[in-house]
Amino acid sequence: MKRPRGQRRHSTAAAVLALLGAVMSGLASAQTLTEFDLPPGGSFAVGITSGPDGHLWFAKFFGSKIGRISTTGVFTEFAIPTGSSPTEIATGPDGNLWFTEPIANRIGRISTAGVVTEFPIPTPGSTPQGIATGPDHNLWFVELTGDKIGRITIAGEITEFAIPTSHSESYAIVSGPDGNLWFTESAANKIGRITIAGVITEFALPALPGFPAGIASGADGNLWFTEAIGNRIGRMTTTGVITEFPIATPSSSPWGIVSGTDGNLWFTQRGSNSLGRITLDGVITEFQVPTPDASPYGIASGPDGNLWFTEGFKIGRLTTGAPATPVPTLSDWMFVVLGFGLASLGVGLLRRS
Repeated sequence: MKRPRGQRRHSTAAAVLALLGAVMSGLASAQTLTEFDLPPGGSFAVGITSGPDGHLWFAKFFGSKIGRISTTGVFTEFAIPTGSSPTEIATGPDGNLWFTEPIANRIGRISTAGVVTEFPIPTPGSTPQGIATGPDHNLWFVELTGDKIGRITIAGEITEFAIPTSHSESYAIVSGPDGNLWFTESAANKIGRITIAGVITEFALPALPGFPAGIASGADGNLWFTEAIGNRIGRMTTTGVITEFPIATPSSSPWGIVSGTDGNLWFTQRGSNSLGRITLDGVITEFQVPTPDASPYGIASGPDGNLWFTEGFKIGRLTTGAPATPVPTLSDWMFVVLGFGLASLGVGLLRRS
């Protein structure tokens, strides 16, 4: 039996308005930002990563501690015996967290129970920075002043490989989609690739100045990196083809970058005190951090599907509302246009009923 005409219109309008609510809710959820104050006693959080225990782990530079924060904002901290000012941190293949100690010239390992072990780097004054787990189940790290890429086994055995360009100042490293490690050479304005056998290839950026800093592996099978001085986000294929996308905000100084659960790349902007999102086709959206001059630095995709980032004396969380698997993306303006269109349609149907 057919429903009355007015009832059908009410049902259609209700469905349209419900869809509008879902669209606008999805847009709003991408901008929910919460900040958590670090415990007192030395601060300045730098690197951050998603741990094997469902928590976020971060390096506390001035406090010489490794911190842990639950997805609900509960902190726990562990002191490093040498007081070495850690910077970057990564989850290892052994279920522990591994971190760099530039002041002590060591690589540290901490269990999820807080037990710390340290391993000295053979090259004196190497200043280790970024660290990542490689496809060979070892940890790989960059040496800022040592001009080398280091590899450390889970047993603590370190091997070093010289970077061809001297004074290249490598900052970050990531495991690529091609089975190699990729790293930034900030002072040399290059992106480097190292095989697990230690063979290094370098790729120069098209534009100067660039100062590539952070690097991440994208859902599209490419490498994505930040250009802190060039104020751009770069995309690079595994064959070395580079495309650059300018950031609208001047002097935003993009730094850390990570692939989110929504399939986009998310990055911190130290100069403009904000977070940025770039789609795989290069559309950039920026989100302001509430705390003035927070200087967001490291960023990680959390076990809760949200983005977690360090901002000196706080840890920030950006709730994306994204599902666990990548979805097709639309720009925020397309969401707004679609939302207003659906609203007009829904109101019109209600009036005519």
